[in-house]
Amino acid sequence: MRWSGLREEIVMKYAEDLYVYEWKDMFDNNCNSYYIGGSVQALIDPGLTCHVPSLLESMRCDGIRQADIRHILNTHSHPDHFEGSEYFAVDGVNIAMHGEEVAFLNGEGGSLYGLFGLNRPKTVVNRILTAGELTLGDEIFEVILIPGHSPGSVGFYWPKRKALFCGDVIFDRSVGRTDFPGGSGTLLKASIRNLADFDIECLLPGHMGIVDGAESVRRNFRIVIQQIFPYI
Repeated sequence: MRWSGLREEIVMKYAEDLYVYEWKDMFDNNCNSYYIGGSVQALIDPGLTCHVPSLLESMRCDGIRQADIRHILNTHSHPDHFEGSEYFAVDGVNIAMHGEEVAFLNGEGGSLYGLFGLNRPKTVVNRILTAGELTLGDEIFEVILIPGHSPGSVGFYWPKRKALFCGDVIFDRSVGRTDFPGGSGTLLKASIRNLADFDIECLLPGHMGIVDGAESVRRNFRIVIQQIFPYI
């Protein structure tokens, strides 16, 4: 692990071919980004466009070139996760998001950009995801539809590593907000209960820190269900 002077983030090679870029700036909104190397070559949630250059520089320090990125996997379409996808909209790069979230972005969800003084990106999602198996390179992932924070939010579960990239559905002892367009507390709680049934040893959320270790992950689900659910 090391601190990056390029932006307020922790740069960490978490495991072989898995890199974590955790956003730490309390005064500027952005999301955690994750890169899976090897044969996968996927960046999960590139964040806001204005922060992509510094993200790429941090990745370069880890030996990852922009040309190495072949897939952009978006957990959902909110600006602080999806906007930066436009930076990678070049030939040969798959911009991926669930079909329900694409429809949401093209409708009610697009209005969220204006609320933050941004223009809705014109990025074309050229790989429409559905719930179920997703093969990238030599690795198999499971796409899990987990609405509540947004209608087409997804998690990416990596069975080989027992790792879950969960976007803004659940955090360390907290959950994603449901007061944006398309949010639903009822759906969010059902999605979290669904995720709690998976065999997870590492929870990699869109904000805040990683929850590491199977018992820590189980404890985190218990805390959220018992202490946070009553307020959703």
